[in-house]
Amino acid sequence: MRGTEKHSITDLLSIMERLRHPTDGCPWDVKQTFKTIAPYTIEEAYEVADAIEAGDSKGICNELGDLLFQVVFHSRIAEEMGAFTFDDVVNAISEKMIRRHPHVFADAQINSADAQSIAWEDHKESERRDTGEQHSALDGVARGLPALLRAAKLQKRAARVGFDWDEAEGVLDKIIEEIDELSDELAIPDTQADPARFADELGDILFSCVNLARKLTIDPETAMRHANAKFERRFRHMETALIAQERSIDEMSMDELDSLWEEAKENT
Repeated sequence: MRGTEKHSITDLLSIMERLRHPTDGCPWDVKQTFKTIAPYTIEEAYEVADAIEAGDSKGICNELGDLLFQVVFHSRIAEEMGAFTFDDVVNAISEKMIRRHPHVFADAQINSADAQSIAWEDHKESERRDTGEQHSALDGVARGLPALLRAAKLQKRAARVGFDWDEAEGVLDKIIEEIDELSDELAIPDTQADPARFADELGDILFSCVNLARKLTIDPETAMRHANAKFERRFRHMETALIAQERSIDEMSMDELDSLWEEAKENT
């Protein structure tokens, strides 16, 4: 390794090779596979998003490094298998970016970000057809995506072929309809109730809420992160207030908790 000089991607690839050495490497790194490190890859991507949400530039830099290491890790495993190398990964994404930006690297004309988004999806669909992968408008939406994100992508695909509401109000009416259906299920006596039906109807509500977010051009994952942060902020405010009163949540009535929650809403 090079003293105090800044490291390069070549250094990182060498570090990964050393970590994966069958006899002199790290036992944990050596035993990993695509499947075992996949959860870490997803986790690192979320940590990048968290750093961006926090506006933490240093954090973004560090988390991007962790995410890049995941790419190097997967590439090293593939190279050992004789499947592909890191250079193949770089080459593949470079070719894809050039191919999908003909308005930059060729003579196509695209004059807005919205037009490019449409063109991007057109390119992806064309590529799937060319490789024989296109059998349904929904093909290619990864099953491993977070559920809210996958719902939004499925809905976008369906909308591209005309299966969509004209206005957001139609989706809102659908949400109300789905809530009514869940209410009907909840009204069934406990001895006859079917928990699977509860899950089914609740899933329909969530799916419709994602659809409304799409119609309002809101990213559902971002909206949910904001809601989580807001809840956490208000709940912590309640806890702080109760500590000052030398009380705990479990000894308070619902009316008292509701009043404290309203206070938290006003102050956070």
